[in-house]
Amino acid sequence: MPLDLRHFIAGTLIRRSLFFIILIILTLGNLFTLFRGLNSPQAMDQAQIAREIARGNGFATKMIRPVAYYQAEKTARRDVPLQGFQDTYHSPLNPLLNAAVLKLIGADKPDSWQMSDNEMVYPLDRVIATVCTLFFLIAIGVNYLLISRIFDPKIAGVCAILMLFCEVFWNYSLSGLPQMLMLLLFSCGLYFAYRATEDSTEGRIAMTPAIVAGIFFSLLALTHWMTVWISLGYILYAAIAFRPRGIVGISILGLLLVVGIGPMLRNLDITGSPFGTAFLTLYNGLGNGTETTVMRNSDLDAEPLELDGLIAKVLRTTLTQATDIIPLLAGIVVAPLFFLALLHPFKRKSIANFRWAILLMWISTAFGLAFFGVTTKPLDPNQLHLLFAPIMTAYGLAFISILWTRLDFVGSTPMLQNVHHFVIVGICALPLVLALPSKVRVGMHLSNRGGVPNWPPYYAPALNNKKGVKGFTTPKQVVFSDQPWAVAWYADRISVWLPPSREGFQKLETIANDLQTPVAGILISPSSHGSGPVSEVANLYKDFTSLVLDGRVIMATYPPGIPINDKNTRIQDITRRYPYRQSLVGMDMIYYSEKAIQQDDETNP
Repeated sequence: MPLDLRHFIAGTLIRRSLFFIILIILTLGNLFTLFRGLNSPQAMDQAQIAREIARGNGFATKMIRPVAYYQAEKTARRDVPLQGFQDTYHSPLNPLLNAAVLKLIGADKPDSWQMSDNEMVYPLDRVIATVCTLFFLIAIGVNYLLISRIFDPKIAGVCAILMLFCEVFWNYSLSGLPQMLMLLLFSCGLYFAYRATEDSTEGRIAMTPAIVAGIFFSLLALTHWMTVWISLGYILYAAIAFRPRGIVGISILGLLLVVGIGPMLRNLDITGSPFGTAFLTLYNGLGNGTETTVMRNSDLDAEPLELDGLIAKVLRTTLTQATDIIPLLAGIVVAPLFFLALLHPFKRKSIANFRWAILLMWISTAFGLAFFGVTTKPLDPNQLHLLFAPIMTAYGLAFISILWTRLDFVGSTPMLQNVHHFVIVGICALPLVLALPSKVRVGMHLSNRGGVPNWPPYYAPALNNKKGVKGFTTPKQVVFSDQPWAVAWYADRISVWLPPSREGFQKLETIANDLQTPVAGILISPSSHGSGPVSEVANLYKDFTSLVLDGRVIMATYPPGIPINDKNTRIQDITRRYPYRQSLVGMDMIYYSEKAIQQDDETNP
């Protein structure tokens, strides 16, 4: 074997070995030493639905959105039981996959996987995060294969490193949200879409790989209903680019309708709308309020969707996506250069044509998000742009590499040929690298205390332990809360999202009591009083503002500590029914119950 070839093979083995070592270290570190539990409402909600599926209860949920109950009650024309209440907010695929894992490990049993006295992180949080992380790691491999096929192993390797050191990808991996499953399915769809593009440019019929890509995009739509917009962009490209023209696009559209007809009929039966409660997220983009406001409303007719200034709202959200394109593309600074790469005449026709497939899918996605809303806030459940980050990064890297190699001093100095790759990796990895030391110190220091909880606003021991909400209540009792997703997941109890009005509360309270699922109490946490300025809290919680701020005022006036929960005349009859104040985490998390609770000591972090 020639010496140069031996050096090349040895260098490749060393680089790949180093990559896998870092991958293993980051994976184990994030899932154990640095892991703080789930911190996304939608992730906890999907996790508790998955547990209900594992128990054989179907797509039941213990988190009750007042507006979802309003839809179900109006459609059924009767009071709907809170036990076994059917969810129509989430897409089914991610809960189904999580349910299979939970069933496999025995987490479907009511008393299994309980937190011990010295644990701060719920064990099943780590299970859900592990599943998401595995999807992420597989997605790195799929993107390496895809980008190697489009360009070369060097660009594919740099993209893999950028994904591995991307803090945004790791945040979503540990959140429990379905974004990493979506990334995997989208990457698989792109792989077969590129193979179809290759066949088309070489004069072959691209039907088979194009349909396989359509299958993955259909599964993507079952993971998050907003990704239908991605599928529409692909259908448009397939109808134009693949022969027989139009037939491939129509076939993929038919496939999308086939996989979607079941969930749509189910939603129609439960809510009277084929899009279920999920459609109301339209309030994020076009409504005058927010999704949170409409979901807590017990009478949708009282807050109809107003479409005044529709064009202005769509333009505003579109411009927001354009100006925030770097954080939306996972903070990988080279990814937006994909749009400049559209101007470059790539020699290989398949590479040049595939750009337009990516652009069409991205434009249709951005158009959909302009209606339904997306932000750069951490863990936005509608964040779909990050799915495009790896493939756009590949095109951006290819474009930069072409320009870099054309520089005279680079051509005359072979050692500089890969400098731009090191610079890009260094810049993109900086947020993760800078944050690691402090996270490691905290994680190592508190590992002997059961880990670091995501406090505020989540403190699993206060909900899961016998001295918490789970111990205070029975499975047939209901808890009103400002974080019902956490109560449903950690305490395994039915929880209603606290409505903003007295009338909404009393209506649901009466229904719960009449259906033999009596209300046991009200849980207040930093999810409400820590959500923003007092004016914002008051606007969100309206009649219940005094109850929400009660703990804060007691702390601010201590000693003696002046309560204000009973000072609001509009809800005095409610506070009289739940007069017993139980501190769970100081005065930041308080449980107001109808009966006095005997407890030896308080639960504090």
